[in-house]
Amino acid sequence: MRRVAFWLLVASVLVGCGSKLKRLSASERGHYYALRVYMDHKEEKQFLKGKTEEERNTWLQERGLWDRFYQYEEAVRDLIIAGEVAEGWKEEMVLMSWGAPFERRRMTGRPAERSEVFVYRFEIDKEGIVRVWDPASKTAYKMVNRYQVELFVDDGEVTQTRRKDRWE
Repeated sequence: MRRVAFWLLVASVLVGCGSKLKRLSASERGHYYALRVYMDHKEEKQFLKGKTEEERNTWLQERGLWDRFYQYEEAVRDLIIAGEVAEGWKEEMVLMSWGAPFERRRMTGRPAERSEVFVYRFEIDKEGIVRVWDPASKTAYKMVNRYQVELFVDDGEVTQTRRKDRWE
């Protein structure tokens, strides 16, 4: 289900960015969508300006972004791209998979030096397609249902997930 959400997010961005994204190979699209959480709008445009895959990959390497994604084995990278977030994931894997959380709160009273809860909102359209909700999105979907997922992140690792059938 999350895999569908990711690919729909990819499709919506493709429509917004036009032909520059169309020229990216499938593997390039994967690492671009995973790494854009670490880029601002200007940097995204700089990345997409590269005329060849080699130029774009070099751009990522020069900024230290390449290793953020490619430090993981291929099977893990595939899960990141598919949006299959699970307990045991590192914080940066979650960010690459689902993007920045809707809400991020510090937690106290947990058995960790640093505890946070990441709140992600999801929407389901009339065709059953699930998307990570983005409040900044200019694309309007006809949402028929929604839910949120809370990820408890202790010392940089997801230790617990909790789904709620409504947004809070």
